[in-house]
Amino acid sequence: MIRTMVQLTEEQLKALKELAKARKTSVASLVRESVEQYVTSATKETTREEKRLRALEFVRKIKAGEIQFRDIEGKTDLSINHDDYFVEAAEE
Repeated sequence: MIRTMVQLTEEQLKALKELAKARKTSVASLVRESVEQYVTSATKETTREEKRLRALEFVRKIKAGEIQFRDIEGKTDLSINHDDYFVEAAEE
């Protein structure tokens, strides 16, 4: 392992010490664990452009009829006629 120095606020260090004591581990171990979790999640995040392209592909599939949305009764026009269906259900 490589030794490094970081600066924390008093509140951060206090919280880390309390957590380390409760978990019966060291502050250094908690810091390593936190860094590992952050690095892992940061590398899995998709970029804004990737999200945009995925959304566009999804819309393309809907327009092409490759994806159809159906409610529990099989209706595909729920977003258009939701008020009518609501009234119909309320009257039952």
